[in-house]
Amino acid sequence: MKIIISILLTITLSACANIGPKPWEKGLLAEEQMTLEANAIDMGLDDHIYFSKEGTSGGRSFAGGGCGCN
Repeated sequence: MKIIISILLTITLSACANIGPKPWEKGLLAEEQMTLEANAIDMGLDDHIYFSKEGTSGGRSFAGGGCGCN
């Protein structure tokens, strides 16, 4: 029984060891095409629409806006 528990514990603890990109994959992830908003014109248009609707500027990750309706 102790052997089974130790094997399961080892498997569980080693499962987190493979999270994230490998060092040779980071070059690909750093390319401009891999950004969330690669096109600056689209990003500017989205920001304009956002602060026009919300009554704020910047802070795209915050909820609510100028109307007070969080």
